[in-house]
Amino acid sequence: MNLRQMLSSRHSKSGKTFFIAIDGRAGSGKSTLAQWLAKELDAQVVMTDDFASWNNPFNWWLAVIEQVFHPIRNGSQSISYPRTKWWDNHHPEPVINQPVTGIMILEGVGSSRKEFQEYISLNIFVDTARDICLRRGLERDRGTGKTAKELTRLWEGWFEEEEKYLQRDQPREHADIEIDGTKPLEDQITLS
Repeated sequence: MNLRQMLSSRHSKSGKTFFIAIDGRAGSGKSTLAQWLAKELDAQVVMTDDFASWNNPFNWWLAVIEQVFHPIRNGSQSISYPRTKWWDNHHPEPVINQPVTGIMILEGVGSSRKEFQEYISLNIFVDTARDICLRRGLERDRGTGKTAKELTRLWEGWFEEEEKYLQRDQPREHADIEIDGTKPLEDQITLS
């Protein structure tokens, strides 16, 4: 599938900026896809992980509308927003003056939620089995100071909330493109 052709057949719902949402389970490969597409399309990435947290997995969506979609739709050339804290030792710097590009990518679980569809022009779903996502997540979070048991408990709680979102919004069924998160991206998406 040629992504550039798909993009050219769509229209922007956010002023002059075209938003691509990359959704899927936590640990599915969304960030890898987003970074690859950002490089190939000269796009900027906004991560839902900057708004979500273990304590607030999915009730952050209004902040994205207010701090990302509205400023961009109103013609802002840059966006700024605070980033949430995931761990006791996690102290992320806020995003300050992130450039707004012609294509912006919203990456993360919940990026294709129904409340965002009036801003999103193309939805991508990264499909990866839950056990693979859990393994990837545990590997990624190993350096946080939490025990394997604590991390597994956090991830299982996350998956419970994630399942509610997946059932409610059905992002896979509404996706324009579905990617297998265990296969090479270049084999699934062409850009020329």
